[in-house]
Order: sequence, then C-alpha cells, then structure tokens
Amino acid sequence: MTGILEPLAGSAPAVWEKLDDRFDGIRGDSRLERLWTGGRWVEGPVYSAAGRYLLWSDIPNDRILRWDETSYQVSVFRHPAGNTNGHTRDTEGRLVSCEHGNRRVTRTEHHGGITVLAHEYDGKRLNSPNDVVVKRDGSIWFTDPAYGIDSDYEGYKGEIETGGCHVYRVAPDGGLTRVADDFNRPNGLAFALDESLLYITDSEEGTIRVFTVDGDQLSGGELFAECGNGIFDGIRLDTQGRVWASAADGVHVYHPDGTLLGKLLVPETVSNLTWGGPKRNRLFLTATTSVYSLFTTVNGAPEAYGPSV
Repeated sequence: MTGILEPLAGSAPAVWEKLDDRFDGIRGDSRLERLWTGGRWVEGPVYSAAGRYLLWSDIPNDRILRWDETSYQVSVFRHPAGNTNGHTRDTEGRLVSCEHGNRRVTRTEHHGGITVLAHEYDGKRLNSPNDVVVKRDGSIWFTDPAYGIDSDYEGYKGEIETGGCHVYRVAPDGGLTRVADDFNRPNGLAFALDESLLYITDSEEGTIRVFTVDGDQLSGGELFAECGNGIFDGIRLDTQGRVWASAADGVHVYHPDGTLLGKLLVPETVSNLTWGGPKRNRLFLTATTSVYSLFTTVNGAPEAYGPSV
C-alpha cells in the first residue's frame, strides 16, 4: 500500500452533543473512521504503543483481530481464542485477556505462551470473565458476569457455580479474592487517575457505581450514573478524570461529579472503548459489527505500564 492511507471500511459523521458547558473544548475529528467491519459482536479493544496496533475481540466468531496503525491492515491475531472478551495490558505490557469460552483470565507472555491467571474461586469455576484492568501495584481486577455461559453464542452454555456474578482481584502473587458481590451483571471497570476509586458498570441495571479502593479492598459502591440510552458496557477515563462510557447511541462523557457533560454519537451500539496513538488522543471504539476511531482534543488516562499523569 502506498500513498495516502484510507480507512478500509469508510467513515461516518462524528456528532458531538453538548449537555453541559463543561463539555466545551471536548471535540475531535468531524468524521469517525470505520477501520473495519464484519463482526458479529466486537468488544475489548486494547492498544499496543510499542507495536502500534489495536487488538479486539469478535466474540461469537471466536477470534481476536489486529489492526496495524502504520498500514491500516487487519489480520487475525488468534483463532480460536476461547471466545475472548475484554483485554488490557499489565505493568510489563503483556496482554491480559478475559476468555468467556474457557471461563478464565489469561496472560500472553512476550514469547507467545499463555499463562492462566484465574479460572476458579474457592474450588468453583468462574462464570465468564468479561472485562479487566490492572493497578500499578501489579494486581489484576476483573468482572465475572454470566454472558458466556447463558448460551452457546458467546461461549458455552453452563451453570453458575460461584453463587452469582462478582468482581475479583488477582494479587501480584497470584492469589484470587472476591472484592464485590452485590452486582447483577458487573461489566466494564476503570480506576480513577490516582487509583483511589474504581468505577464499575452493571450492564443489566444500566448503572455505573463508584467504589473506594483501600489496598486490596473495596468499599462504598454508590451510584455514579444511570444510562439514558441502552446500557453501560465498557468505560475509560481521560487525563482530567472524566468517565467515558459506552452506550446504545455512542459514548457518554461524565464529569467526576457524575454530571453527564455530553455525548459522541455513533451509528452503531458501542460496546467498549480505549485510547491509543502516540499521544493517547486517538479514541478507538468497538461498536456491534465495526471498529471506529477518531482523534480528539483530550488525552486518555495512562495505562498501568505507562507513566503517571
């Protein structure tokens, strides 16, 4: 491929809707690049700064796909992939993945091997780990709803063995603890900039709750926001501590005080989002069948393996 690179699957208008004056200055490209389309339900985007590529899951098709930032080419990264859903990177930049089909959380080593980080709690199999974040101390926090065992669509039909849908923490030494047990279907999660708070969505309740983090414990769990269009799924923060949440009509942007500031409207239901690019000002969206991106006037919060704000 030579000359000017064009997105593989066209583009769509990027519509910014202001609902609060504090949304002023939050803008970006006038069009969304559709980097790829053709999935059944795409999820879990994660960006590699070193490799300059994006990975995401196409859950029902049981594959992880890879988009190259330098060539715009898309290829299969892993297939079969255990009906993988959410991804992140640990403090060493290694890929950490939630596998619906295998009911486990894994890490892909630099040499390509796969290490199982969590697959059971108190001798009982996990449901279907969904989304995952890493704290700067090396601990791994993940949600475990039952979407992957509800049917064979996103995994394999099975029974809940753990007594419900919970949130867990993998300690740096590998120990697994349950940190929240009062959710319907916990889903996306993200730490505040100083890691003193953990935001967690409940995709059945259509809410975001916020917890106080004290070492390896959570407390609180107050309501932070209710979704006004569809449900919340994945969430990420920017460098000002604003919460960007996926919804049926696009991405909803919240002030740290819980006020809905505005929206980025997207033509497909958004499942998840992440920041990338050399300046972390490129927003990547997984949305039903497609992957979109645009450059914005804000920057995404740093990852656990990167420098602090």
